Amino acid sequence: MKQILTFLAIASLVTLGTTASAAECYADYKAKQDNPLRLHYGVMQVSACKKGKAKQEVAKRLKSSGWTLLNVITVFGPEGLDQRKANAGKYYLRF
Repeated sequence: MKQILTFLAIASLVTLGTTASAAECYADYKAKQDNPLRLHYGVMQVSACKKGKAKQEVAKRLKSSGWTLLNVITVFGPEGLDQRKANAGKYYLRF
């Protein structure tokens, strides 16, 4: 019984660690609006660290604000935030 409890405790910690690391993923992207044409570059925190899944999430969140995703450029960790902040301007972690 003690071994089972130890295993469950370790499994819980591993799961928590995986969830925390997933929260540390960001995507930089380009988006547009039509009539009149507007473009922007932005950075968004995403729940998926894989580019394909991040692209779906970014597109959905942008669409709800009237933007169309053009491209997810990269998916990265917190170490890449500072170098992108100035370029993203008001679209830095906005959505």
